[in-house]
Amino acid sequence: MGISPQSEKDTILAESLPSAVLVREQLRRLVAHPLFTNSKRYPVLLTYAVEQTLLGNAGDLKERTIGVEAFGREPSYDVNLDPVVRTTAAEVRKRLIQYYYSPDHAGELVIELPLGSYVPSFRELAHHSSASDDRQVAAEHVKWLPQHPMVSEIPLADSKRELARSAVYSWLLTVIALLFALLLGFGIGRVRTPSPATRPSEPSNLARFWEPITATSSRITYCLGVPTDSVDLQSRTVPPIPAGESASLNVYDVITLARSIAPLVPKNGEFRVMAASDTGFAQLREGPFVLIGAFDNPWTMRITQDLPIGFEYDNHHVREVVDRTTSPKRNWMLEWQVPGKSLARDYAVVARLHDKVTGEPVIILAGILGEGTEAASEVVSNQAYLDAVLQKAPKNWDQLNFEAVIEANVIEGHPGPPTVVAVRTW
Repeated sequence: MGISPQSEKDTILAESLPSAVLVREQLRRLVAHPLFTNSKRYPVLLTYAVEQTLLGNAGDLKERTIGVEAFGREPSYDVNLDPVVRTTAAEVRKRLIQYYYSPDHAGELVIELPLGSYVPSFRELAHHSSASDDRQVAAEHVKWLPQHPMVSEIPLADSKRELARSAVYSWLLTVIALLFALLLGFGIGRVRTPSPATRPSEPSNLARFWEPITATSSRITYCLGVPTDSVDLQSRTVPPIPAGESASLNVYDVITLARSIAPLVPKNGEFRVMAASDTGFAQLREGPFVLIGAFDNPWTMRITQDLPIGFEYDNHHVREVVDRTTSPKRNWMLEWQVPGKSLARDYAVVARLHDKVTGEPVIILAGILGEGTEAASEVVSNQAYLDAVLQKAPKNWDQLNFEAVIEANVIEGHPGPPTVVAVRTW
């Protein structure tokens, strides 16, 4: 009796992929997790992409096809005017990485959605029986997964898109360098260093705050958020730059970068600046790191997901800062003068802690939007603002993990003086 094409396809599938049964079991775990259950679109895209790959249809996983078959769009719909697939895929990627970052999911089969593709990849992790290998398992979780042989390789056109994307980032790094030079030039000129005769015997709160960064002999990593859906990989175009942004990195983040690097200058500290999309777990384990930005920085979202204060989406997909220590949870959301156009108030988190997974000190400066991020940077670069925050913290705050929620009124696109609304230490 001959073998039907479908049977042959199933045989190849069974030989080349992790068991389809195991993949589907893992898919059920993922879509049942709160990272996915609070949205209708995320489980739909992930389920559709996984099932089509298991059925051998990975080559058909294109933006328009997904939009039509998974989201019910008309076949002729404009993918540029309605980027539902791109934006949903970006959020699915973030949530997958958040899920696998948690030690609770160590050893589970990994499903990943590689950047620049809608084809998922699957891999079973080796089981580690020794507790000393836990960090290696965590590292495996957050590595970008290689594409499986069963999954068709990204076409040449997609490779060109990736080259275009690399060119965009090269240009962005040049812009950052120029802006940083300007900002640092102005910033250093404005920093007042006490003369030897007036220098206090005790280090200032600013010096104590930055000590985990400035006292290290390791290279420091500055990780900036980059929205993954800001570059259209399908048409290879960059959308118009919104006010206050430089390509896909906004000016607020660059200002924050300059302010957070300034403490290293007198110490001749060694550092590097990386986009979040190019930063791996291995880089973060090399030494202390500073995370800038929240919802556009997956590392910020992952590290704060289990902290007392963090960033979340509410049931209406509205971004918010939440205090998980209160019942019910206290939350802070953007306030608008004109909804979606004129921002009136932003909120941010300033955090200084020891990350258990990487084993390294981390400082987080992140607002809901860029204005909040800049306000957070003022707190850690201005002695008076930091002193005001620390009035709500215990005297031994520098020996504890520390988080603060910062509020800033926004006037004509610029954050006003930051004020503290909550502090948590542990």
